[in-house]
Amino acid sequence: MVGTAGSSSRAGRRELQAAQTRLDIVQAAGELFLTQGYVSTTIGAIAAAAGVAVQTIYNSVGNKPALLSAVLDAAVAGPNAPATVPEFMRERTSRAADFPALAGVLADWFAEGLPRSGAVFTAIAQAAAVDPAVAQLRDARARQRMEHYREAAAAVRERGGLTGGMGDGDAAAIIFTIGHPDTYASLRGTFGWSGTRYRQWVYDSLLKALA
Repeated sequence: MVGTAGSSSRAGRRELQAAQTRLDIVQAAGELFLTQGYVSTTIGAIAAAAGVAVQTIYNSVGNKPALLSAVLDAAVAGPNAPATVPEFMRERTSRAADFPALAGVLADWFAEGLPRSGAVFTAIAQAAAVDPAVAQLRDARARQRMEHYREAAAAVRERGGLTGGMGDGDAAAIIFTIGHPDTYASLRGTFGWSGTRYRQWVYDSLLKALA
C-alpha cells in the first residue's frame, strides 16, 4: 500500500509539472506571436522563452498551428481555465431563467472574452493569409464556434425565444455574426465604442434578432 501511495504521489507531481510546462510554453508562444508575429516566431524562440527543449514543445503541445490554437484557448478561457469555454458557458446558461437572461449571459460573455482574445484572432487572420495550415485552423475554429452557438440557440428556444419559426442553425449564425471578433474589433477599435456600449448593443441585438 505504501508503494502504491508513493507511486500515486510521484505520478501526481509529474502531471502537475507537465501541466505547468505546457502553461509556460503556451504563455511564451502567445507573447511572441503577439509581439513578433506568428510567421516570424520560431519554435526555437518559443522554446528559449519557455526554458524548455524544442522537442518538449512538440511533445507537450504540438506544432506551430497547435500552439496558436492553444494560445487562443488560453486567451478565451482566461481566469476560467482549466475549464473550457463550453464547460463554463453551459454552467452559466443553466442559470438563465428566461430568454432575456440568456441574452445577457451571451452579451456578458462576448464583452468578457473578446478583449482577451481579440488580438489572437487578429494574429490568426494575418497568419492565415500566408499559411494554409493556419487558414485551416481558422476555419476549423469558426466551425467549432458555430456548433457551440447551436447549443446556445437551442437554449434560447427552450427559454421562450425564436417564436417566429427560425431554426437553430439560422439562430446560431446570428449569434456567430453578432459576437464575431471582427465585429468587436470594428466597433471597439475603428469606431471607438466603449465596452459598456458594445455589451449593450450585443444584448439588444440578440433580443431583437432571436425573439
